[in-house]
Amino acid sequence: MSLEVAIDGYVRELPLKNGQTCHVRPLEAGDEKAFHRFFLALPAPELMFIKNRVTDPKIIHEWCQSINYDRNLPLLAFFGDEVVGVATLHQQHGGWKRHVGRVSVHAHPAYRGLGLARLLVHELIEIARQSGLEKVEAEFIAKQENAIKMFSLLGFSQLYCLPDYVKDMQAIKHDYLMMGLDLITDEEYAGMG
Repeated sequence: MSLEVAIDGYVRELPLKNGQTCHVRPLEAGDEKAFHRFFLALPAPELMFIKNRVTDPKIIHEWCQSINYDRNLPLLAFFGDEVVGVATLHQQHGGWKRHVGRVSVHAHPAYRGLGLARLLVHELIEIARQSGLEKVEAEFIAKQENAIKMFSLLGFSQLYCLPDYVKDMQAIKHDYLMMGLDLITDEEYAGMG
C-alpha cells in the first residue's frame, strides 16, 4: 500500500498526559506561518541538530509549496491554530534503502513532558507499517539522551555509533548514533504498493 493510501483521510485527536487532546494531521500548504512559528520557538541548541535551516522562512515556504507525502510525511500536532509538535517520516523510493523509512520528531518547549513526541512517533510507525515499510530508523547526536531514551521505549535499538562523526552548525564534532526498528508488516499490506 502506498503512503498516500495509508494516510487517506488521516486526522487524529491524541490524548496527552495532562488530559488535553491535540489535533494531528499531515502538513498542508496553508500551515506555512504556524509551521515556521513552531521552529522559531525551538531552543537554539536544538536547532543545531536539525539538518535544514528551519528558521529561514524560505525553507518552510518551499516545503509547504512542494508537499510530497510519499517522500516526506510531516504530521503536525495542533492546539488551536498553533503547531506544538512535528514528526516526519522520510522515504526513498528507489535504491537499496527503499524499504526503510527515517523518523524525526520535535515538540514545542511548552508542550514537553506530556507524551506528545512519543505519540507522534507511534503514529508514524503505524503509518510506515501500513504503507509496507520493513524498517524505520532515527538519527541522533549522542547528547540527545532524552530522545534516545524515548525511542528505546518505543522498541528502537542502537544500530551503531560513530564517534566525532558529525558537526553541528557551529562546527563542533559530536558522536553520531543510528537507531532502528524492524516493522512487522500485516499480511494484508505485504506485497501491495
